[in-house]
Order: sequence, then structure tokens, then C-alpha cells
Amino acid sequence: MLIAHRIALDPNNAQATYLARAAGTARFAYNWALAEWKRQYEAWKTDNALLKPSQAALRRQLNAIKREQFPWMLEVTKNAPQMAIIQLGDAFKNFFAGRARYPQFRKKGVHDRFTLTNDQFSIDASRIRIPNLGWVRMRETLRFAGKIMSATVSRVADRWFVSITVDTPDSSHLPEAESQGAVGVDLGVSSLATLSTRESIPGPKAHKALLARLRKLSRSLSRKVKGSANRRKAKAKLAKLHARIAAIRSDALHKLTTDLTRRFHTIGIEDLNVCGMVKNRHLARSIADMSFFEVRRQLEYKADMRGGKVVVADRFYASSKTCSACSHKLDSLLLSVREWTCPACGTIHDRDVNAAVNLYKNAVSSTVSACGE
Repeated sequence: MLIAHRIALDPNNAQATYLARAAGTARFAYNWALAEWKRQYEAWKTDNALLKPSQAALRRQLNAIKREQFPWMLEVTKNAPQMAIIQLGDAFKNFFAGRARYPQFRKKGVHDRFTLTNDQFSIDASRIRIPNLGWVRMRETLRFAGKIMSATVSRVADRWFVSITVDTPDSSHLPEAESQGAVGVDLGVSSLATLSTRESIPGPKAHKALLARLRKLSRSLSRKVKGSANRRKAKAKLAKLHARIAAIRSDALHKLTTDLTRRFHTIGIEDLNVCGMVKNRHLARSIADMSFFEVRRQLEYKADMRGGKVVVADRFYASSKTCSACSHKLDSLLLSVREWTCPACGTIHDRDVNAAVNLYKNAVSSTVSACGE
């Protein structure tokens, strides 16, 4: 299985300058190839005798002209422009397969990155050797053993990271899940997750906590003159704060999903319509701050690594409106109602705990049905 390990780099000023130039070269090659792809595709539609554009043809075309037209490309690793065009080809494959939108031009300062193939770099403990640059320090060593496939160097705010993809023979680096049975997990806004064991895990709400500072820095940036040094500094401060918010949120989600997959073999969750939920202008910010889909994504791959299972209830499964004691289903239940009494059996329910218990029962019944018992 393919696993990527993202490690922070510790470059000096000269090395950071090289990384920025390599990322800029990759961005230029991607945008050049996208413009050429559009031009050649329009020409092919009018004259079918011409060849359709492809990433392989565009790479050969760039190699033929870069020494004369773009000599500065030779100052960085050859993988930067070549892999960018290969990624454009993959983007068009996803577009034609209906999995993604039409590729867009890359912007400077937005997801700056470049990719290296496994024959163009080497790793020695906490160092990585990049072509035309030399050894760059990493903040930690590579955790996974196996065949190294590729590495992507990217910038987030003022920090550089390398994501190393490793083809591991199995997932034995993680121990199997403990035998604590199954659990239902109800995701929410007030609490990030409520378990069927009545545990409540609060969310970090990083965006809400730092919203005042975020607004202040955004106003400061909007008042700076475009192209000035002060605007560049203000932009760097705002990017750094956004990176901090993302890091706080990611840390909380990884701790939650790791704990759940370590303890429970079977986890029941809901198939939430997040795109529809964020259309509620009163709750959109809070819902986005919790990252419901990221919780599901992490639970699925971590449970798979530990030999566990994630059971996703149907989107229209009435986990909150169904009594977990007698299975009586209410006709309607307002979102503002946090506690309700079952009219059939008289049981008093906490909304979130009741939903988590129903998700637990659904997960257990799905597992039993799959086993045929």
C-alpha cells in the first residue's frame, strides 16, 4: 500500500530560495502546458489531421525549446517542469472521467510545490538530497519502511515540507485495534463527536477562536498598497495565521481518529451531506470548522490499517429521531431540540447520545449480517 509521510524541512536562506525557484519553475511549466493544450486542442477540433495534445508530447516540446527560450529552467532540477506536465495530464484524465473539474492555471503563492521522482533524490536519516541543491535537513526521519516512490516539496505560509510516498508491503507498522467492540460516533457542532459510550469530545473550533485576529490581519492586508513590501509582510502574517488554524484543526482530528481506531474494531458513522449543511448561513462557519468529511476520511484509512471497519449509515437514516430504546420514530425533530422524550416508552434522550447509540446498533447489525450469523 502507498503511504505518504509529510515532514517539515529546515532549509537555510539559500536553500529556501532554490526551493521557491523550483516551485516557480513547476508552476510556469504547468501553466505553459495548459495554454498549449488548449491551443492544440482547438486546432485539432478544426483539423483532425493534427495530433491531439498529450502530456508526453508537451514534455518533448518543452525539452526542445527550453534551452533557448527558458534557460533559467536548467538552474533547478529537471523533475520540476516535467512532473508538473505529467500532473497536468493526470488532471485531464480525471476531468474526462468526470472525477474533477477542468484544470485551472496555478497562481503564485497558492500551493507552491514541485515533485521529484525516486531516482532524483535520496534520504539519509534526517536529511534529503535534492538535485542541484544538496542535502537539506528534515525535522524527523522517515517513519515507514519500503520502496520510496516520490517526494513532493511544498510551501505552507513561510514553512517548507516534503511529502515522501512509500510503497509499504503491509500495514504492520500499526498494531491491531483493541477488542473494545463497536462504537457509534455522532458528529456535531457543539461537540466534535459524541460516542455511544456517552463520551463527548469537544472540537478545537480554531477558526472561531482566532476569528478576531483573522479579521484584523485581513483588514490590514486590504489597506496595503499592491506590490509594496508592507503588503508582502501583511500577506505573510495572514498566511501564517491560516496555517496555524489548519494545524490546530488537523492535530485534533488526528488525535480523535487515532484514538477511535485504536480502541474500537467497528465504528458506525453517518453519511452526512456536508455540502447541503453549509448552505445554512447560521451554521456554515461552525460546520466547516469541524471538518466532518476529513473525520470520515481519516477513520476509514486508519481503520483499514488496523484491521478495523467503518460502517457508514445511509444519508436518510433517522439516527436522531429514532428512539434507541424502543425504535419509535418521530415525525419531525427540530435542530434546536437537544433533549426529547419518547412518546411510546417515555425514555428521555439526549439528542447526540441517542443518535450515537442508533449508529452503534446499525454498525453491529451490519457486521452480523455480513458474517451471516
